[in-house]
Amino acid sequence: MSNCLSITNLSKVYPTGEGVKNFSLDIKNGEMVTLLGPSGCGKSTVLRSVGGFIDPNEGSITIDGKEVNQLPPEKRPSAMVFQSYNLWPHMTVFDNLAFSLKLKKMKKALIIEKVKWALNLVQLQGYEKKYPTELSGGQQQRIALARALLLEPRVLLLDEPFSALDAKLRHELREELREIQAKQQLTMLFVTHDQEEALSISDRIVVMNKGKIEQIDSPQNIYNYPASMFVAQFIGKMNFLKGNAQGEKINIGSLAYPNLNQHKGNVTVAIRPEDVVLANEVENGLEATIEKVMMLGHYAEVSLITEFGKLKMFVDRSGMSQFKIQGRIKVTFATIQSFPEEDGLHINEDSKIQNLTIEENQLYEKV
Repeated sequence: MSNCLSITNLSKVYPTGEGVKNFSLDIKNGEMVTLLGPSGCGKSTVLRSVGGFIDPNEGSITIDGKEVNQLPPEKRPSAMVFQSYNLWPHMTVFDNLAFSLKLKKMKKALIIEKVKWALNLVQLQGYEKKYPTELSGGQQQRIALARALLLEPRVLLLDEPFSALDAKLRHELREELREIQAKQQLTMLFVTHDQEEALSISDRIVVMNKGKIEQIDSPQNIYNYPASMFVAQFIGKMNFLKGNAQGEKINIGSLAYPNLNQHKGNVTVAIRPEDVVLANEVENGLEATIEKVMMLGHYAEVSLITEFGKLKMFVDRSGMSQFKIQGRIKVTFATIQSFPEEDGLHINEDSKIQNLTIEENQLYEKV
């Protein structure tokens, strides 16, 4: 499959020192790639550079093999969907969608046909005569997406388009976007700081931090095999414990796991809450005290205290009754990830930096 969009050694540094440096990425035809990271990591800078809204200091941007660096936004074979809908309030939905087509001197019958096609695609048939102020936020964002699709872009750029919407609507719209993308075989570059959003809709994810790429991979590999401590902290909930690497083993108390990365000495061990399991009677286990049990729908989150750090584990709600506050249990781990101690966080009994949310990660990065 050939590349639709190629970004090579892109650099854009602002007077504050923030921005991106030597950023390179190839996106194949029909692929949906998401730039994911905390605020200020440079993801929107990359997106806006591709769209022509920012002039990079260095680097090359090519679409279908043709460099577009010198082209203004309206001359590029791309279209942008912004967080703000940017609809003209004095125009009806039909006129908002038809505007760009009229500029191309299309015949009236063809414009009507294309507008109906776009409204059908975003499931807003019959809304032609309504004004933006008569639409909900989700409906306005659908119209903004339909307007971008009418431009027939080779690359569709989306800059956190759903971040202003409530959680339920955000979930519905990203499912619809993925369906549209698959149906139309669109090439998309999507920007978000919402990890769940990125994991659910992307073919590949580019995790960014401070203007640089931490990892490019499939959602499954990003989640299961984080390439750095930053990715492990940023993607999903994660436990961090102290461990020690000796030879072919990583030891956490009486537990031992393969030292796949050939670490030496003290390490930070990362374990997903779903990979923390009760040890059976014949297994070695890590002694843990139950600190808290929280019901979270179809499963419960159990907070544990061990001599190597705090842990959270997920258990089926049907088994909650066996976990009593201040009770003692033994746990083991289905799988672990490990990182050199100098790359990790300082972990102790009072550590509060377990299982950070996205917002907490952003605050932590600023400290």
